[in-house]
Amino acid sequence: MNQSEKILKKQRDFFATGVTQEASFRLEQLNKLKQVIQRFEPAILEALHHDLNKSELDTYSTELGMVLSEINYLTKNLVSWMKAKRVKTPLTHIGSRSFIYPEPYGVALIISPWNYPFQLTLAPLLGAMAAGNCAILKPSELSPHVSRVIAEMMSSQFPSEYIAVIEGGAEASTELLNLKFDKIFFTGSVVVGKIVAQAAAQYLTPVTLELGGKSPCIVHKDAKLDLAAKRIVWGKFLNAGQTCIAPDYLFVHKDVKEELVEHMQGYIRNFYGQDSQTMLQNNDLTVIVNDRHFQRLITYLERAHVLAGGGYDEKRRFIEPTILDQVDWNHPVMQEEIFGPILPVLEYEDLEEVIAQVNEHEKPLALYFFSENKGLQDRILQGISFGGGCFNDTVMHIVTPYLPFGGVGNSGNGAYHGKSSFEAFSHQKSILSQSTQFDLPVRYPSFKYALQAIRFLMK
Repeated sequence: MNQSEKILKKQRDFFATGVTQEASFRLEQLNKLKQVIQRFEPAILEALHHDLNKSELDTYSTELGMVLSEINYLTKNLVSWMKAKRVKTPLTHIGSRSFIYPEPYGVALIISPWNYPFQLTLAPLLGAMAAGNCAILKPSELSPHVSRVIAEMMSSQFPSEYIAVIEGGAEASTELLNLKFDKIFFTGSVVVGKIVAQAAAQYLTPVTLELGGKSPCIVHKDAKLDLAAKRIVWGKFLNAGQTCIAPDYLFVHKDVKEELVEHMQGYIRNFYGQDSQTMLQNNDLTVIVNDRHFQRLITYLERAHVLAGGGYDEKRRFIEPTILDQVDWNHPVMQEEIFGPILPVLEYEDLEEVIAQVNEHEKPLALYFFSENKGLQDRILQGISFGGGCFNDTVMHIVTPYLPFGGVGNSGNGAYHGKSSFEAFSHQKSILSQSTQFDLPVRYPSFKYALQAIRFLMK
């Protein structure tokens, strides 16, 4: 029996005690997690700076702060979510009562990525804990300092029979996926997501997949261009573009393209540095995670028409926020999710053209549409299938606990955040409590007028 099997068995035994099903236990553990995060904050900040050169502002706003806010929201609402929900009962079931009981799956496996290595490991864990599960975490080996801190943090506060962290590369993930879990939650690429789904299928394990894809940003001619430019630049180049819901390409109406790009160039200078030399010398900007991803990204800059940026520092793995022009769907940058600080720009005349082109490709995880026209917003909403998004903003839909976050089709399945996190790790058990005070004879074949009665009741 290898290490993963031993931990899984210990967690199954612990779950079987029923301790995790108690509301007091769940709340206590969530509060303990909040305390240990606060205690390890300096180490978390340092680890994220090591792995991605993240600033303290970016780390707190996109990693630590989001997790702490989520804990507060879960602990405030958990007891009410745990209660059995009474639902209606049809006339055919007269005398009975119907309830839905949310119950934990058991032992969950959470596999997380490197781009937001702390937040995307802890956020699903919160849902697993709130729902009363045990969990095994597998952080990404591409962010090793964060992975180590998470392992140290968890082992300092929680016994491994409740929460465990397994570090390592692809071989560790493969070892885990060969085991039978009660729930699998995966965040990462489409390619690996398919492998996870296949592994889950052998045991019919329920799985949530948070993947990615090419998320469009569309700017219509009636948009408030200065504000649109500001929000697009922020959302695209946050975390050096290494965000699964970042605008992957920009569709802009030809009448306002030049003006929008000018505003975007201004905000790039305002946010990151007044010129190329300043940006390249700024050691506080987020870098690309490793050499392989860096080399992949700079190939997009070859023979490209650059409107802004384009410079890079190979030693630091830094790429300037870059805008590309004269791009079509055959360009290499449009063949896969970019996942870096490069934004290709396409122009359009008719919004229906945009809808048709987006729909010719896989369903995106996010979509952003800038327009003051409610009718056009409705047309986008009804005309394109996507995971979630914003009108007149980017990325911000992921921050609210009141909106479920998840993909559709190739961009994933299932959702989490807020109550959706609790539901993602809960089975909804349906119970009918039947009366014993009387027994309606109509359902039994011995009843003379059974057919007529059933027809009447079920019409």
